[in-house]
Amino acid sequence: MSRLPDSPPASARVPRFTLAERWAHRATAGLMGVCVLTAACLYVPQLAQLVGRRALVVTVHQWAGVALPLPVLAALGSRALRADLGLLNRFGPHDRRWLLAALRRDGRRVSRPAHKFNAGQKIYAAWVAGATLVMLGTGLMMWLTHLTPLVWRTSATFVHDWLALTLGIVLAGHVGMALADPEARRGMRTGSVTRAWAEREHPLWADELSYGPGPSGPRPAPTEPRPATTDSAP
Repeated sequence: MSRLPDSPPASARVPRFTLAERWAHRATAGLMGVCVLTAACLYVPQLAQLVGRRALVVTVHQWAGVALPLPVLAALGSRALRADLGLLNRFGPHDRRWLLAALRRDGRRVSRPAHKFNAGQKIYAAWVAGATLVMLGTGLMMWLTHLTPLVWRTSATFVHDWLALTLGIVLAGHVGMALADPEARRGMRTGSVTRAWAEREHPLWADELSYGPGPSGPRPAPTEPRPATTDSAP
């Protein structure tokens, strides 16, 4: 009989993100940071007085907002990025289980099956993508005032300001969760993570890396073993 290959050690590293994906994330994060900081300087009186030069801050904010979608658009030539976007845009039964476990604060690994991205990351990515497009559209209406009537610009200002506040809160939560997970940050910085982390946080993805995808996509989520029962004799 042929001997089965030994499983790789838990400390072994597995590839997670390509160079194109990492640079797209860094550039988008940098532009988003510029938008948030300049918006704070425009709307917080103490920061506005400290920084001054409001016209320059407005110009930087406008151009950073216009450039915000460009890193992802430029990286669409990467097959890995397109594949990951497809994964982010696909919800499966395991994602519903993950969300139910999160709502119930059930932290057990078997209760939170996840592929390369968990359900929370998928919702976050979809929300940020939609919010960015809305912010871009409303920002252009506020910038190019001659293109739209006054009532449109007034509505755009209301939506832009409140959505910016909500986006700032969501981004703060995203940064906080990243700070709490050093291995996830290392994966985005270097492109690889330990197998132990992958098996703990994204077990379906780790199984696929080891055994390949199932016949119709990700392998089914693990289930808890049922307790053994003994039937009494009649």
